Amino acid sequence: MPRIESVATAVPPYEITQEDSMNLARRFFHDAFPDIDRLLGVFGNSQIKKRHLCMPVDWYEDDRHFAEKNKLYVENAESLATNAAHKCLEKANLSPASIDCLMFVSSTGIATPSLDSRLVNRLGLRSDVTRVPLWGLGCAGGAMGLSRAFEYARAYPQRRVLLISVELCGLTFIRQDMSKSNLVATCLFGDGAAAALVEGDEVQLADSGSPRLRFCGARTTTWPDTLDVMGWELTEPGLKVVFSRDIPSIIRQTMKENVDSFLSPHGTSVDRLRHFIFHPGGAKVLTAYQRSLGIPPEATRLSAEVLSDFGNMSSPTVLFVLEKSMEQTWEAGDLGLLAALGPGFSSEMLLLEAR
Repeated sequence: MPRIESVATAVPPYEITQEDSMNLARRFFHDAFPDIDRLLGVFGNSQIKKRHLCMPVDWYEDDRHFAEKNKLYVENAESLATNAAHKCLEKANLSPASIDCLMFVSSTGIATPSLDSRLVNRLGLRSDVTRVPLWGLGCAGGAMGLSRAFEYARAYPQRRVLLISVELCGLTFIRQDMSKSNLVATCLFGDGAAAALVEGDEVQLADSGSPRLRFCGARTTTWPDTLDVMGWELTEPGLKVVFSRDIPSIIRQTMKENVDSFLSPHGTSVDRLRHFIFHPGGAKVLTAYQRSLGIPPEATRLSAEVLSDFGNMSSPTVLFVLEKSMEQTWEAGDLGLLAALGPGFSSEMLLLEAR
């Protein structure tokens, strides 16, 4: 089965603490909400300490047009993706010429030619590299991209796939949007990029002496009549965030059955899993995972650490958790569940085994 050879991450240079973010939100939203101090409690309960942005804080003071924001998206996403990709390849001691397929995941801007074509030039990939751009997957994009990379490498076992996920959620902020969803987005979202190298099982294995995470299977679930739960609404000033407060309750009600039905055909169950690599959409989302699956907070500790240090970066966030997990001790035979939720409303799950 295909395996993960390396994972690397990158963040932009501007850092904002949660306290500074809360003060900014108070200034932006106080005229719209008489009870602003009560609403700002979401910042204190977020379990986020800081986040990274591609633009300085004062950039957010003014109204911005979509064309301006999208231009900044293309420039910064290309640079950040390049950084993550170089770090990923360096970890594997490989050159860009060794990559056979480039998969690119993003939902926070648009570009034609797509950003993967720009990265072919920027990274120095071969001219015959297969390109697979994936757009609109939101927070599930990192997990879905990893599933597609595994499936490609399983079909072509002699090839290497470089998956790159980048989101600049901060650029989607609409200064004139006084909705509660936008206020909550101000509390949660950050910018970041991640890259993962997936190899088919006929690619020569480097002698590292440690187990590799191999792909056992994946499952996509899209719940009917849930299009309004999460996503973007394209407006004149840009991509307006849409997400429902019902997301944690949906997880509590559906995730246990979804996970059990995924694991059962593989001859395993939640109690046999050693590693939980969950996209930390927010503190309430992680709590909902714990209650639904009957797992302790320690099981999602790495997800909580990523949430604390980086916030919710949408698609690459779960790959940040994966990088942390791969830095931990995986014993041969250990099983891990990687999962993320996104627009659709949908989930993506992967079962990984150390071999």
